[in-house]
Amino acid sequence: MAPTATRTRQWLPYTAAVTAGLVVIAGAFVFVRQREAGNDCATTLHVNSSTEKAALLVDLAERYNRSDRPTAGGGCAQVQVSALNSGKATEALATDWTRTGLPQPQVWLPTSSLWTGQLRLLDEAAGRELQTPDQYPSIANSPLVIAMPQPKADLVRERGSLGWGQILGLSGRDGWADFGKPEWGRFTFGKDNPNLSTSGLAATIATYYAAVQRANDLTRSDLADPAVTQFVRRIEANVSHYSDDSVDLLRSLAEADLAGRQGSTDDMSAIVLQEELVDLYNTGALSPRQEGQERGRRPNVPLVAVHPKEGTFILDHPFVVLPSADKRQRAAAADFRKFLTEGPQQESFARLGFRDHERRASAELLASVGAEPAGGLNYFEPPAPEVVSAMLDGWRTLRKKANILIALDTSGSMEAKVGTRTRFQVASAAAAKGLALLNTEDRVGLWSFSSETPQRPKSPYREEVPLGAFDQKRINSKVAGLQVGGGTALYATVRAAHRELLERYDPQRINAIVVLTDGKNEYGKDNDLARLLAEVTLDPERPVKVFCIAFDRESDFATLDQIAKASSGKAFDATDPATVDEAFVKLVSSF
Repeated sequence: MAPTATRTRQWLPYTAAVTAGLVVIAGAFVFVRQREAGNDCATTLHVNSSTEKAALLVDLAERYNRSDRPTAGGGCAQVQVSALNSGKATEALATDWTRTGLPQPQVWLPTSSLWTGQLRLLDEAAGRELQTPDQYPSIANSPLVIAMPQPKADLVRERGSLGWGQILGLSGRDGWADFGKPEWGRFTFGKDNPNLSTSGLAATIATYYAAVQRANDLTRSDLADPAVTQFVRRIEANVSHYSDDSVDLLRSLAEADLAGRQGSTDDMSAIVLQEELVDLYNTGALSPRQEGQERGRRPNVPLVAVHPKEGTFILDHPFVVLPSADKRQRAAAADFRKFLTEGPQQESFARLGFRDHERRASAELLASVGAEPAGGLNYFEPPAPEVVSAMLDGWRTLRKKANILIALDTSGSMEAKVGTRTRFQVASAAAAKGLALLNTEDRVGLWSFSSETPQRPKSPYREEVPLGAFDQKRINSKVAGLQVGGGTALYATVRAAHRELLERYDPQRINAIVVLTDGKNEYGKDNDLARLLAEVTLDPERPVKVFCIAFDRESDFATLDQIAKASSGKAFDATDPATVDEAFVKLVSSF
Protein backbone atom coordinates (compact mmCIF):
# COMPACT_ATOMS: atom_id res chain seq x y z
CA MET A 1 0.00 0.00 0.00
CA ALA A 2 2.96 2.33 -0.27
CA PRO A 3 1.65 4.02 -3.41
CA THR A 4 -1.58 4.82 -1.59
CA ALA A 5 0.27 6.63 1.18
CA THR A 6 2.23 8.62 -1.40
CA ARG A 7 -0.93 9.71 -3.15
CA THR A 8 -2.54 10.79 0.13
CA ARG A 9 0.41 13.01 1.01
CA GLN A 10 0.54 14.46 -2.48
CA TRP A 11 -3.15 15.46 -2.49
CA LEU A 12 -3.13 17.31 0.79
CA PRO A 13 -1.23 20.51 -0.12
CA TYR A 14 -3.20 20.93 -3.33
CA THR A 15 -6.70 20.28 -2.07
CA ALA A 16 -6.34 22.02 1.27
CA ALA A 17 -5.07 25.26 -0.21
CA VAL A 18 -7.11 25.40 -3.37
CA THR A 19 -10.50 24.91 -1.75
CA ALA A 20 -10.04 27.15 1.27
CA GLY A 21 -12.35 29.82 -0.12
CA LEU A 22 -15.11 27.39 -1.00
CA VAL A 23 -16.07 26.80 2.62
CA VAL A 24 -17.40 30.34 2.87
CA ILE A 25 -19.61 29.78 -0.16
CA ALA A 26 -20.78 26.43 1.13
CA GLY A 27 -21.57 27.89 4.52
CA ALA A 28 -23.75 30.49 2.81
CA PHE A 29 -25.67 27.73 1.04
CA VAL A 30 -26.31 25.99 4.36
CA PHE A 31 -27.43 29.21 6.01
CA VAL A 32 -29.99 29.88 3.29
CA ARG A 33 -31.49 26.43 3.65
CA GLN A 34 -31.71 26.64 7.44
CA ARG A 35 -33.30 30.03 7.35
CA GLU A 36 -35.87 29.11 4.69
CA ALA A 37 -36.87 25.70 6.06
CA GLY A 38 -40.09 26.84 7.61
CA ASN A 39 -41.76 23.59 8.61
CA ASP A 40 -40.93 21.11 11.34
CA CYS A 41 -40.04 17.99 9.36
CA ALA A 42 -38.41 15.55 11.71
CA THR A 43 -35.69 14.45 9.27
CA THR A 44 -32.88 16.67 8.03
CA LEU A 45 -30.72 15.40 5.16
CA HIS A 46 -27.33 17.07 4.71
CA VAL A 47 -26.07 16.92 1.13
CA ASN A 48 -22.58 17.98 0.04
CA SER A 49 -22.20 18.73 -3.66
CA SER A 50 -19.24 19.40 -5.92
CA THR A 51 -19.04 23.10 -6.69
CA GLU A 52 -19.94 23.17 -10.39
CA LYS A 53 -23.51 22.05 -9.70
CA ALA A 54 -23.96 23.25 -6.11
CA ALA A 55 -25.99 26.38 -6.87
CA LEU A 56 -28.41 24.29 -8.92
CA LEU A 57 -28.65 21.72 -6.11
CA VAL A 58 -29.54 24.51 -3.68
CA ASP A 59 -32.39 25.58 -5.97
CA LEU A 60 -33.59 22.00 -6.41
CA ALA A 61 -33.44 21.37 -2.66
CA GLU A 62 -35.60 24.43 -2.11
CA ARG A 63 -38.04 23.08 -4.69
CA TYR A 64 -38.04 19.70 -2.93
CA ASN A 65 -38.53 21.20 0.52
CA ARG A 66 -41.48 23.30 -0.65
CA SER A 67 -43.16 20.21 -2.05
CA ASP A 68 -43.44 18.60 1.43
CA ARG A 69 -43.66 15.23 -0.30
CA PRO A 70 -43.60 12.24 2.04
CA THR A 71 -40.50 10.05 1.97
CA ALA A 72 -40.48 6.27 1.62
CA GLY A 73 -40.24 6.07 5.42
CA GLY A 74 -43.22 8.33 6.01
CA GLY A 75 -43.21 11.95 7.15
CA CYS A 76 -41.19 14.53 5.28
CA ALA A 77 -37.56 15.61 5.08
CA GLN A 78 -35.71 18.89 4.73
CA VAL A 79 -32.64 18.86 2.48
CA GLN A 80 -29.73 21.20 3.23
CA VAL A 81 -26.95 21.63 0.65
CA SER A 82 -23.33 22.63 1.13
CA ALA A 83 -20.53 22.82 -1.45
CA LEU A 84 -16.96 21.57 -1.57
CA ASN A 85 -14.89 20.50 -4.53
CA SER A 86 -14.58 16.77 -4.99
CA GLY A 87 -10.89 16.45 -4.12
CA LYS A 88 -11.25 18.41 -0.90
CA ALA A 89 -14.36 16.47 0.06
CA THR A 90 -12.53 13.20 -0.54
CA GLU A 91 -9.73 14.31 1.76
CA ALA A 92 -12.16 15.55 4.43
CA LEU A 93 -14.21 12.35 4.41
CA ALA A 94 -10.98 10.36 4.76
CA THR A 95 -9.58 12.46 7.62
CA ASP A 96 -11.66 14.93 9.62
CA TRP A 97 -14.77 16.49 8.10
CA THR A 98 -15.22 18.90 11.01
CA ARG A 99 -12.26 20.94 9.76
CA THR A 100 -14.35 22.06 6.78
CA GLY A 101 -16.77 23.91 9.06
CA LEU A 102 -19.65 22.30 7.17
CA PRO A 103 -22.38 19.93 8.39
CA GLN A 104 -21.42 16.26 8.25
CA PRO A 105 -23.10 14.98 5.06
CA GLN A 106 -25.24 11.91 4.74
CA VAL A 107 -25.22 12.27 0.93
CA TRP A 108 -22.22 13.15 -1.20
CA LEU A 109 -22.49 14.29 -4.83
CA PRO A 110 -18.94 14.43 -6.28
CA THR A 111 -18.23 15.16 -9.93
CA SER A 112 -17.13 11.63 -10.74
CA SER A 113 -16.99 8.10 -9.39
CA LEU A 114 -13.23 8.46 -9.68
CA TRP A 115 -13.43 10.18 -6.30
CA THR A 116 -15.48 7.43 -4.67
CA GLY A 117 -12.76 5.02 -5.75
CA GLN A 118 -10.03 7.19 -4.27
CA LEU A 119 -11.94 7.50 -0.98
CA ARG A 120 -12.28 3.72 -0.92
CA LEU A 121 -8.51 3.44 -1.40
CA LEU A 122 -7.85 5.84 1.47
CA ASP A 123 -10.26 3.98 3.76
CA GLU A 124 -8.58 0.67 2.94
CA ALA A 125 -5.16 2.13 3.69
CA ALA A 126 -6.42 3.39 7.08
CA GLY A 127 -8.01 0.01 7.92
CA ARG A 128 -11.47 1.47 8.55
CA GLU A 129 -14.95 0.75 7.31
CA LEU A 130 -15.35 1.60 3.63
CA GLN A 131 -17.55 4.64 3.07
CA THR A 132 -17.93 4.11 -0.69
CA PRO A 133 -17.78 0.35 -1.34
CA ASP A 134 -20.31 0.28 -4.18
CA GLN A 135 -21.14 1.63 -7.62
CA TYR A 136 -23.57 4.57 -7.44
CA PRO A 137 -26.32 5.87 -9.74
CA SER A 138 -25.87 9.15 -11.61
CA ILE A 139 -28.02 12.22 -11.34
CA ALA A 140 -26.44 13.85 -14.43
CA ASN A 141 -23.55 13.24 -16.83
CA SER A 142 -21.03 15.18 -18.91
CA PRO A 143 -18.49 13.56 -21.25
CA LEU A 144 -14.97 14.85 -21.65
CA VAL A 145 -14.42 16.53 -25.03
CA ILE A 146 -11.72 18.35 -26.97
CA ALA A 147 -13.15 21.85 -27.42
CA MET A 148 -11.85 23.80 -30.41
CA PRO A 149 -12.81 27.13 -32.01
CA GLN A 150 -15.25 26.35 -34.79
CA PRO A 151 -12.94 27.02 -37.80
CA LYS A 152 -10.29 24.68 -36.38
CA ALA A 153 -12.81 22.06 -35.33
CA ASP A 154 -14.40 22.07 -38.79
CA LEU A 155 -11.00 21.51 -40.39
CA VAL A 156 -10.18 18.63 -38.04
CA ARG A 157 -13.56 17.02 -38.58
CA GLU A 158 -13.03 17.08 -42.35
CA ARG A 159 -10.32 14.47 -41.82
CA GLY A 160 -12.88 12.02 -40.48
CA SER A 161 -12.56 10.07 -37.28
CA LEU A 162 -9.31 10.94 -35.47
CA GLY A 163 -7.91 9.71 -32.17
CA TRP A 164 -6.52 11.43 -29.10
CA GLY A 165 -2.97 11.10 -30.37
CA GLN A 166 -3.82 12.34 -33.86
CA ILE A 167 -5.51 15.45 -32.45
CA LEU A 168 -3.62 16.37 -29.29
CA GLY A 169 -0.34 14.82 -30.45
CA LEU A 170 -0.03 16.91 -33.59
CA SER A 171 3.55 17.82 -34.24
CA GLY A 172 3.79 20.93 -32.12
CA ARG A 173 5.10 23.87 -34.13
CA ASP A 174 4.26 22.24 -37.50
CA GLY A 175 0.89 20.88 -36.41
CA TRP A 176 -1.46 23.04 -38.46
CA ALA A 177 0.79 22.90 -41.51
CA ASP A 178 -0.18 19.23 -41.75
CA PHE A 179 -3.78 20.42 -42.14
CA GLY A 180 -2.89 22.92 -44.86
CA LYS A 181 -2.96 25.88 -42.47
CA PRO A 182 0.67 26.82 -41.71
CA GLU A 183 -0.46 30.35 -40.85
CA TRP A 184 -2.16 28.93 -37.73
CA GLY A 185 1.26 27.99 -36.40
CA ARG A 186 1.92 25.24 -33.94
CA PHE A 187 -0.68 23.10 -32.21
CA THR A 188 -0.96 23.37 -28.43
CA PHE A 189 -3.82 22.74 -26.04
CA GLY A 190 -4.90 23.53 -22.51
CA LYS A 191 -5.95 21.13 -19.77
CA ASP A 192 -6.56 21.33 -16.05
CA ASN A 193 -4.02 20.05 -13.56
CA PRO A 194 -5.22 16.51 -12.69
CA ASN A 195 -4.29 16.99 -9.03
CA LEU A 196 -6.86 19.79 -8.79
CA SER A 197 -9.52 19.08 -11.35
CA THR A 198 -11.79 16.16 -12.15
CA SER A 199 -11.73 17.05 -15.86
CA GLY A 200 -7.93 17.24 -15.72
CA LEU A 201 -7.80 13.82 -14.09
CA ALA A 202 -10.26 12.40 -16.63
CA ALA A 203 -8.21 13.85 -19.50
CA THR A 204 -5.09 12.14 -18.18
CA ILE A 205 -6.92 8.82 -17.86
CA ALA A 206 -8.32 9.16 -21.40
CA THR A 207 -4.80 9.72 -22.74
CA TYR A 208 -3.61 6.49 -21.14
CA TYR A 209 -6.56 4.56 -22.54
CA ALA A 210 -5.83 5.93 -26.01
CA ALA A 211 -2.21 4.84 -25.58
CA VAL A 212 -3.13 1.23 -24.80
CA GLN A 213 -5.93 1.23 -27.42
CA ARG A 214 -8.49 -0.22 -25.02
CA ALA A 215 -11.59 1.14 -23.33
CA ASN A 216 -11.31 -0.85 -20.09
CA ASP A 217 -9.05 -2.85 -17.79
CA LEU A 218 -6.17 -0.38 -17.62
CA THR A 219 -3.46 -1.88 -15.40
CA ARG A 220 -0.40 -0.68 -13.54
CA SER A 221 1.78 -2.69 -15.91
CA ASP A 222 0.30 -0.65 -18.78
CA LEU A 223 1.50 2.52 -17.06
CA ALA A 224 5.06 1.19 -17.01
CA ASP A 225 5.07 0.24 -20.70
CA PRO A 226 7.68 2.47 -22.47
CA ALA A 227 5.43 2.83 -25.52
CA VAL A 228 2.59 4.07 -23.29
CA THR A 229 4.74 6.58 -21.41
CA GLN A 230 6.16 7.84 -24.72
CA PHE A 231 2.60 8.36 -26.06
CA VAL A 232 1.51 10.26 -22.93
CA ARG A 233 4.69 12.35 -22.88
CA ARG A 234 4.13 13.32 -26.54
CA ILE A 235 0.61 14.48 -25.72
CA GLU A 236 1.73 16.46 -22.65
CA ALA A 237 4.48 18.14 -24.70
CA ASN A 238 1.79 20.07 -26.59
CA VAL A 239 0.23 21.57 -23.45
CA SER A 240 0.35 25.36 -23.52
CA HIS A 241 0.05 25.55 -19.76
CA TYR A 242 -1.93 23.76 -17.12
CA SER A 243 -4.93 25.48 -15.61
CA ASP A 244 -6.18 25.55 -12.04
CA ASP A 245 -9.69 26.38 -13.28
CA SER A 246 -10.89 26.01 -16.88
CA VAL A 247 -13.93 28.17 -16.09
CA ASP A 248 -11.66 31.18 -15.50
CA LEU A 249 -9.86 30.41 -18.75
CA LEU A 250 -13.14 30.32 -20.67
CA ARG A 251 -14.34 33.55 -19.06
CA SER A 252 -11.18 35.30 -20.27
CA LEU A 253 -11.62 33.83 -23.74
CA ALA A 254 -15.25 35.01 -23.90
CA GLU A 255 -14.30 38.51 -22.74
CA ALA A 256 -11.62 38.76 -25.42
CA ASP A 257 -13.91 37.35 -28.12
CA LEU A 258 -16.68 39.85 -27.42
CA ALA A 259 -14.22 42.75 -27.21
CA GLY A 260 -12.98 41.89 -30.69
CA ARG A 261 -9.43 41.18 -29.65
CA GLN A 262 -7.36 38.05 -29.61
CA GLY A 263 -8.19 35.83 -26.69
CA SER A 264 -6.40 34.43 -23.69
CA THR A 265 -5.89 31.15 -25.58
CA ASP A 266 -4.09 32.57 -28.62
CA ASP A 267 -1.42 29.89 -28.29
CA MET A 268 -4.00 27.13 -27.71
CA SER A 269 -5.71 25.25 -30.48
CA ALA A 270 -7.92 23.29 -28.09
CA ILE A 271 -8.98 22.84 -24.47
CA VAL A 272 -9.79 19.48 -22.90
CA LEU A 273 -12.80 19.86 -20.60
CA GLN A 274 -16.28 18.61 -19.85
CA GLU A 275 -19.00 19.12 -22.44
CA GLU A 276 -21.20 21.17 -20.11
CA LEU A 277 -18.62 23.98 -20.11
CA VAL A 278 -18.64 24.14 -23.90
CA ASP A 279 -22.39 24.69 -23.76
CA LEU A 280 -22.11 27.32 -21.02
CA TYR A 281 -19.48 29.16 -23.08
CA ASN A 282 -21.47 29.04 -26.31
CA THR A 283 -24.73 30.16 -24.68
CA GLY A 284 -23.16 33.21 -23.02
CA ALA A 285 -23.21 31.93 -19.44
CA LEU A 286 -19.46 32.62 -19.13
CA SER A 287 -19.55 35.95 -21.00
CA PRO A 288 -19.45 39.35 -19.27
CA ARG A 289 -23.01 40.36 -18.40
CA GLN A 290 -24.84 43.39 -17.18
CA GLU A 291 -26.34 43.52 -13.71
CA GLY A 292 -29.61 41.62 -13.60
CA GLN A 293 -28.80 39.51 -16.65
CA GLU A 294 -28.64 35.74 -16.27
CA ARG A 295 -26.29 35.35 -19.23
CA GLY A 296 -24.15 37.55 -21.42
CA ARG A 297 -23.84 37.67 -25.21
CA ARG A 298 -22.94 34.56 -27.11
CA PRO A 299 -19.31 34.59 -28.33
CA ASN A 300 -18.67 35.49 -31.95
CA VAL A 301 -16.66 32.29 -32.49
CA PRO A 302 -18.25 29.32 -30.68
CA LEU A 303 -16.39 26.26 -29.45
CA VAL A 304 -17.13 22.86 -30.94
CA ALA A 305 -16.82 19.57 -29.06
CA VAL A 306 -14.59 17.12 -30.94
CA HIS A 307 -14.90 13.45 -29.94
CA PRO A 308 -11.80 11.23 -30.38
CA LYS A 309 -12.46 7.91 -32.11
CA GLU A 310 -11.14 5.68 -29.28
CA GLY A 311 -13.78 7.02 -26.92
CA THR A 312 -13.86 9.38 -23.98
CA PHE A 313 -14.37 9.52 -20.26
CA ILE A 314 -17.67 10.54 -18.70
CA LEU A 315 -18.07 12.52 -15.49
CA ASP A 316 -21.01 10.68 -13.97
CA HIS A 317 -21.99 12.79 -10.90
CA PRO A 318 -22.86 9.87 -8.61
CA PHE A 319 -25.42 10.04 -5.80
CA VAL A 320 -23.61 8.54 -2.79
CA VAL A 321 -25.43 7.72 0.44
CA LEU A 322 -22.78 7.60 3.18
CA PRO A 323 -22.70 5.29 6.23
CA SER A 324 -23.43 8.28 8.46
CA ALA A 325 -27.08 8.25 7.26
CA ASP A 326 -29.59 6.68 9.64
CA LYS A 327 -32.67 4.76 8.49
CA ARG A 328 -34.89 7.82 8.09
CA GLN A 329 -32.16 9.75 6.28
CA ARG A 330 -31.66 6.82 3.91
CA ALA A 331 -35.36 6.89 3.11
CA ALA A 332 -35.14 10.66 2.54
CA ALA A 333 -32.04 10.20 0.38
CA ALA A 334 -33.80 7.64 -1.79
CA ASP A 335 -36.72 10.01 -2.27
CA PHE A 336 -34.48 13.01 -3.01
CA ARG A 337 -32.55 11.00 -5.62
CA LYS A 338 -35.84 9.97 -7.25
CA PHE A 339 -36.90 13.62 -7.23
CA LEU A 340 -33.61 14.70 -8.91
CA THR A 341 -34.08 12.19 -11.74
CA GLU A 342 -37.64 13.26 -12.53
CA GLY A 343 -38.35 15.29 -15.65
CA PRO A 344 -38.55 18.88 -14.35
CA GLN A 345 -35.33 18.55 -12.35
CA GLN A 346 -33.52 16.84 -15.23
CA GLU A 347 -34.57 19.78 -17.42
CA SER A 348 -32.84 22.08 -14.93
CA PHE A 349 -29.64 20.07 -15.30
CA ALA A 350 -30.02 20.22 -19.09
CA ARG A 351 -30.20 24.03 -18.97
CA LEU A 352 -26.71 23.98 -17.43
CA GLY A 353 -25.36 21.82 -20.25
CA PHE A 354 -25.58 18.41 -18.56
CA ARG A 355 -26.77 15.17 -20.12
CA ASP A 356 -29.44 13.36 -18.17
CA HIS A 357 -28.93 10.64 -15.60
CA GLU A 358 -28.98 8.02 -18.37
CA ARG A 359 -26.34 9.86 -20.46
CA ARG A 360 -28.81 11.17 -23.04
CA ALA A 361 -28.11 14.58 -24.58
CA SER A 362 -30.89 17.02 -25.38
CA ALA A 363 -31.28 18.32 -28.92
CA GLU A 364 -30.48 21.80 -27.61
CA LEU A 365 -27.18 20.62 -26.13
CA LEU A 366 -26.05 18.95 -29.35
CA ALA A 367 -27.06 22.02 -31.35
CA SER A 368 -24.88 24.10 -29.03
CA VAL A 369 -21.74 21.96 -28.80
CA GLY A 370 -21.82 19.95 -32.03
CA ALA A 371 -23.23 16.62 -33.14
CA GLU A 372 -22.07 13.27 -31.85
CA PRO A 373 -20.45 10.68 -34.13
CA ALA A 374 -23.00 8.66 -36.13
CA GLY A 375 -22.73 5.65 -33.85
CA GLY A 376 -22.88 7.65 -30.62
CA LEU A 377 -20.11 8.00 -28.04
CA ASN A 378 -17.92 5.22 -26.68
CA TYR A 379 -17.01 5.55 -23.00
CA PHE A 380 -13.92 4.38 -21.17
CA GLU A 381 -14.46 2.37 -18.01
CA PRO A 382 -12.97 3.92 -14.82
CA PRO A 383 -9.64 2.28 -13.95
CA ALA A 384 -9.16 0.66 -10.56
CA PRO A 385 -8.45 3.24 -7.83
CA GLU A 386 -4.92 1.83 -7.42
CA VAL A 387 -4.24 2.48 -11.11
CA VAL A 388 -5.53 6.07 -10.87
CA SER A 389 -3.27 6.67 -7.88
CA ALA A 390 -0.23 5.28 -9.70
CA MET A 391 -1.14 7.31 -12.78
CA LEU A 392 -1.10 10.56 -10.82
CA ASP A 393 2.25 9.65 -9.30
CA GLY A 394 3.65 9.05 -12.78
CA TRP A 395 2.12 12.18 -14.29
CA ARG A 396 4.46 14.38 -12.28
CA THR A 397 7.37 13.08 -14.34
CA LEU A 398 5.53 12.97 -17.69
CA ARG A 399 3.94 16.42 -17.63
CA LYS A 400 5.47 19.25 -19.61
CA LYS A 401 8.31 20.97 -17.76
CA ALA A 402 8.71 24.73 -17.28
CA ASN A 403 11.12 27.66 -17.35
CA ILE A 404 9.96 29.91 -14.50
CA LEU A 405 11.42 33.28 -13.56
CA ILE A 406 10.14 34.48 -10.18
CA ALA A 407 10.19 38.23 -9.48
CA LEU A 408 9.71 38.97 -5.77
CA ASP A 409 8.78 42.47 -4.58
CA THR A 410 11.24 43.74 -1.98
CA SER A 411 9.96 47.32 -1.77
CA GLY A 412 9.69 49.06 1.60
CA SER A 413 5.96 48.44 1.89
CA MET A 414 6.70 44.73 2.31
CA GLU A 415 7.77 45.62 5.88
CA ALA A 416 4.13 46.32 6.82
CA LYS A 417 2.72 43.93 9.37
CA VAL A 418 0.28 41.11 8.69
CA GLY A 419 -0.54 39.98 12.19
CA THR A 420 2.77 39.23 13.90
CA ARG A 421 4.75 38.89 10.65
CA THR A 422 5.73 41.27 7.87
CA ARG A 423 4.21 41.08 4.44
CA PHE A 424 7.55 39.88 3.14
CA GLN A 425 7.69 37.04 5.66
CA VAL A 426 4.15 35.93 4.79
CA ALA A 427 4.85 36.11 1.06
CA SER A 428 8.18 34.27 1.41
CA ALA A 429 6.56 31.44 3.36
CA ALA A 430 3.83 31.11 0.72
CA ALA A 431 6.42 31.05 -2.05
CA ALA A 432 8.33 28.26 -0.29
CA LYS A 433 5.17 26.14 0.00
CA GLY A 434 4.31 26.70 -3.65
CA LEU A 435 7.82 25.94 -4.88
CA ALA A 436 7.74 22.62 -3.06
CA LEU A 437 5.10 21.48 -5.56
CA LEU A 438 7.26 22.13 -8.65
CA ASN A 439 8.91 19.33 -10.57
CA THR A 440 12.60 18.74 -9.92
CA GLU A 441 13.13 18.92 -13.69
CA ASP A 442 11.72 22.45 -13.96
CA ARG A 443 14.17 25.32 -14.47
CA VAL A 444 13.66 28.18 -12.01
CA GLY A 445 15.30 31.58 -11.47
CA LEU A 446 14.76 34.30 -8.85
CA TRP A 447 14.87 38.08 -9.15
CA SER A 448 14.23 40.70 -6.47
CA PHE A 449 12.86 44.12 -7.36
CA SER A 450 11.97 47.50 -5.87
CA SER A 451 13.61 50.72 -6.97
CA GLU A 452 17.33 51.44 -6.68
CA THR A 453 18.58 50.99 -3.10
CA PRO A 454 22.01 51.13 -1.44
CA GLN A 455 22.13 47.32 -1.82
CA ARG A 456 21.12 47.58 -5.49
CA PRO A 457 22.24 51.04 -6.65
CA LYS A 458 22.37 50.50 -10.41
CA SER A 459 19.13 48.73 -11.24
CA PRO A 460 15.60 48.35 -9.82
CA TYR A 461 15.88 44.56 -10.15
CA ARG A 462 18.60 42.00 -9.53
CA GLU A 463 19.17 38.38 -10.43
CA GLU A 464 19.41 36.46 -7.17
CA VAL A 465 19.42 32.95 -8.63
CA PRO A 466 20.09 32.45 -12.36
CA LEU A 467 17.49 30.61 -14.41
CA GLY A 468 18.63 27.01 -14.29
CA ALA A 469 18.11 23.62 -12.68
CA PHE A 470 15.58 23.94 -9.85
CA ASP A 471 17.38 24.29 -6.53
CA GLN A 472 14.75 25.03 -3.91
CA LYS A 473 17.20 25.11 -1.02
CA ARG A 474 19.27 27.78 -2.75
CA ILE A 475 16.21 29.86 -3.64
CA ASN A 476 14.84 29.67 -0.08
CA SER A 477 18.24 30.70 1.28
CA LYS A 478 18.42 33.69 -1.07
CA VAL A 479 14.90 34.81 -0.17
CA ALA A 480 15.72 34.61 3.54
CA GLY A 481 18.67 36.96 3.04
CA LEU A 482 16.87 39.65 1.04
CA GLN A 483 16.45 43.16 2.44
CA VAL A 484 13.45 45.35 1.74
CA GLY A 485 13.40 49.02 0.83
CA GLY A 486 12.56 51.47 -1.95
CA GLY A 487 9.51 51.82 -4.19
CA THR A 488 7.86 49.31 -6.50
CA ALA A 489 9.46 49.19 -9.97
CA LEU A 490 6.77 46.93 -11.38
CA TYR A 491 6.78 47.85 -15.07
CA ALA A 492 10.57 47.94 -15.46
CA THR A 493 10.91 44.54 -13.82
CA VAL A 494 8.20 42.80 -15.83
CA ARG A 495 9.63 44.31 -19.02
CA ALA A 496 13.14 43.09 -18.25
CA ALA A 497 12.01 39.67 -17.07
CA HIS A 498 9.98 39.19 -20.24
CA ARG A 499 12.98 40.12 -22.36
CA GLU A 500 15.15 37.70 -20.37
CA LEU A 501 12.77 34.78 -20.96
CA LEU A 502 12.51 35.55 -24.67
CA GLU A 503 16.30 35.37 -24.85
CA ARG A 504 16.27 32.11 -22.86
CA TYR A 505 13.16 30.73 -24.55
CA ASP A 506 12.84 26.94 -24.65
CA PRO A 507 10.15 25.63 -27.05
CA GLN A 508 10.07 22.29 -25.18
CA ARG A 509 8.96 23.98 -21.95
CA ILE A 510 6.26 26.27 -20.55
CA ASN A 511 7.96 29.68 -20.32
CA ALA A 512 6.53 31.87 -17.57
CA ILE A 513 7.19 34.84 -15.31
CA VAL A 514 5.77 34.87 -11.79
CA VAL A 515 5.42 38.30 -10.16
CA LEU A 516 4.51 38.68 -6.49
CA THR A 517 3.89 42.26 -5.37
CA ASP A 518 2.02 44.15 -2.68
CA GLY A 519 1.86 47.47 -4.48
CA LYS A 520 1.52 49.39 -7.71
CA ASN A 521 4.12 50.88 -10.01
CA GLU A 522 5.99 53.66 -8.15
CA TYR A 523 8.98 53.98 -10.48
CA GLY A 524 9.03 57.26 -12.36
CA LYS A 525 11.73 56.13 -14.79
CA ASP A 526 9.30 53.60 -16.27
CA ASN A 527 5.58 54.31 -15.94
CA ASP A 528 4.40 53.52 -19.47
CA LEU A 529 1.79 50.79 -19.02
CA ALA A 530 0.60 50.90 -22.64
CA ARG A 531 4.10 50.16 -23.92
CA LEU A 532 4.54 47.36 -21.41
CA LEU A 533 1.27 45.73 -22.44
CA ALA A 534 2.32 45.90 -26.09
CA GLU A 535 5.69 44.31 -25.30
CA VAL A 536 4.31 41.40 -23.24
CA THR A 537 1.42 40.66 -25.62
CA LEU A 538 1.59 36.96 -26.37
CA ASP A 539 3.53 35.83 -29.42
CA PRO A 540 1.94 32.46 -30.29
CA GLU A 541 5.23 31.31 -31.82
CA ARG A 542 7.24 32.15 -28.68
CA PRO A 543 4.71 32.33 -25.85
CA VAL A 544 5.98 33.82 -22.60
CA LYS A 545 3.19 34.14 -20.04
CA VAL A 546 3.08 36.43 -17.03
CA PHE A 547 1.38 35.22 -13.84
CA CYS A 548 0.85 37.75 -11.07
CA ILE A 549 -0.08 37.47 -7.42
CA ALA A 550 -1.56 40.67 -6.00
CA PHE A 551 -0.58 40.50 -2.36
CA ASP A 552 -2.31 42.59 0.31
CA ARG A 553 -4.87 45.33 -0.14
CA GLU A 554 -2.53 47.96 -1.56
CA SER A 555 -1.87 45.85 -4.67
CA ASP A 556 -3.04 47.26 -7.98
CA PHE A 557 -4.89 44.09 -8.98
CA ALA A 558 -6.58 45.67 -12.00
CA THR A 559 -3.23 46.54 -13.58
CA LEU A 560 -1.71 43.17 -12.74
CA ASP A 561 -4.73 41.54 -14.36
CA GLN A 562 -4.18 43.61 -17.52
CA ILE A 563 -0.53 42.55 -17.68
CA ALA A 564 -1.37 38.90 -17.15
CA LYS A 565 -4.18 38.85 -19.72
CA ALA A 566 -2.04 40.57 -22.36
CA SER A 567 0.39 37.65 -22.12
CA SER A 568 -2.34 34.97 -21.81
CA GLY A 569 -1.31 34.40 -18.20
CA LYS A 570 -3.41 34.92 -15.11
CA ALA A 571 -3.54 37.22 -12.08
CA PHE A 572 -4.38 35.73 -8.69
CA ASP A 573 -6.10 37.89 -6.10
CA ALA A 574 -4.44 37.50 -2.69
CA THR A 575 -5.30 40.99 -1.51
CA ASP A 576 -6.52 39.18 1.59
CA PRO A 577 -3.15 37.91 2.88
CA ALA A 578 -4.85 34.83 4.33
CA THR A 579 -5.34 33.57 0.76
CA VAL A 580 -1.74 33.90 -0.44
CA ASP A 581 -0.93 30.22 0.19
CA GLU A 582 -3.95 29.23 -1.88
CA ALA A 583 -2.94 31.64 -4.66
CA PHE A 584 0.59 30.25 -4.85
CA VAL A 585 -0.58 26.66 -5.01
CA LYS A 586 -3.08 27.48 -7.76
CA LEU A 587 -0.41 29.39 -9.65
CA VAL A 588 2.15 26.59 -9.41
CA SER A 589 -0.48 24.21 -10.72
CA SER A 590 -0.23 26.06 -14.05
CA PHE A 591 3.22 24.53 -14.61
